[in-house]
Amino acid sequence: MAADPMVELRWRFTVEEYERMGEVGIFDPADRVELLDGEIVTMSPIGPKHAGVVNGIAEHLIVRLAGRATVIVQNPLRLLPRSEPQPDLVVARFRRDFYRSAHPTAEDVLLVIEVADSSLRTDRAIKLPIYARQGIVEVWIIDLATDVVHAHTDPVDGAYREVRTVRSGELLTPRAVPDFELTTDEILGG
Repeated sequence: MAADPMVELRWRFTVEEYERMGEVGIFDPADRVELLDGEIVTMSPIGPKHAGVVNGIAEHLIVRLAGRATVIVQNPLRLLPRSEPQPDLVVARFRRDFYRSAHPTAEDVLLVIEVADSSLRTDRAIKLPIYARQGIVEVWIIDLATDVVHAHTDPVDGAYREVRTVRSGELLTPRAVPDFELTTDEILGG
């Protein structure tokens, strides 16, 4: 039986295969790609507003969580078997080696923060379900177009059961770090 020419066939890579491709030089070090559900996806360019928001949040997190959590900025998160996204920020369990020996996994994550301008659709439709399936307890998506933060918590069956939209002047407190809070103005640089 001949294959249907209208059916698109795809090879879905594992994290191990993806990492080997990087090790042997298939990707240029300047390539901005990540592995999402087995597919290698090009990441959006980072504009100045996006970069500034990430830098500002990183500073707040690093200063206020030093020695209690490890703040990871735009580095891989190893989600077996088929995803290795690079969230804008990850607040992970504190490790003295700062994850030199291995990328953090879902079990290490206290909070993922994605800053979205042109990536909002990908963050919501593709990354968020990956994070939920992995049991990541909390994800904040910062929507730069509307200046709001969507806080997603309580992952069940590949979706977050609770979503809270936080607007200007309101507080956000990560569930895994209840004595830490940020205002949306601190997050958005307002």
